Amino acid sequence: MIVFGSSLSPYVRKTLAFGAEKGLALENRVSPPGTLDPDFAECSPFKKIPAFQDGDFRISDSSAIITYLEALHPEPNLIPAEPRARARAVWFEEYADTILVAAAGKIFFNRIVAPRFMRRPGDEAIAAKAQAEELPPVLDYLETIVPEAGGFLLEDRLTLADIAVASPFANLRHLALDLSRWPRTKAYTDAILAGPCFAALIAKEEGLLALVAPVAA
Repeated sequence: MIVFGSSLSPYVRKTLAFGAEKGLALENRVSPPGTLDPDFAECSPFKKIPAFQDGDFRISDSSAIITYLEALHPEPNLIPAEPRARARAVWFEEYADTILVAAAGKIFFNRIVAPRFMRRPGDEAIAAKAQAEELPPVLDYLETIVPEAGGFLLEDRLTLADIAVASPFANLRHLALDLSRWPRTKAYTDAILAGPCFAALIAKEEGLLALVAPVAA
């Protein structure tokens, strides 16, 4: 099984971490900048990552891939079966994918992706506005509901909810953003990201970022 795309994407990272927690051997294929892997293009008609291939089965979108992996390998169960817990897991994934990433992604793109990988200056005004105005209320919400460090969002165990919510915080860590205003959130996400399903991915990302200097503004 192949997952296409760099784990610097919180969606790719979430998918790879989910697979790792299931004990699956997922090949992560990352194309060099400026190239298009034809296998990736077959899997993702709109060229969005992650894309996925399992034999002759191809699909894109992290939620679709995770749904497939959960159905194909139901144990260990990472999407709760109990109706309310399952609904909450879907909600937390949606919160992370569309609300948290919408704010954090503007900062990460303009301060890391554009200057390091696209070789052009990012728009610092967009990044600063997102950091000052868009991200704080998103994190304020999370601060009211996250458990103490070492705890989990649902069923007192690691589920998709924790994997989805924690994944974008690796990007915030790469940005070295000050999260002291949200101590519960920081402690909770630090604990999840320290787990084996994330730790190796983040170490590789840090190694990659250390090799790629940003372009001068």
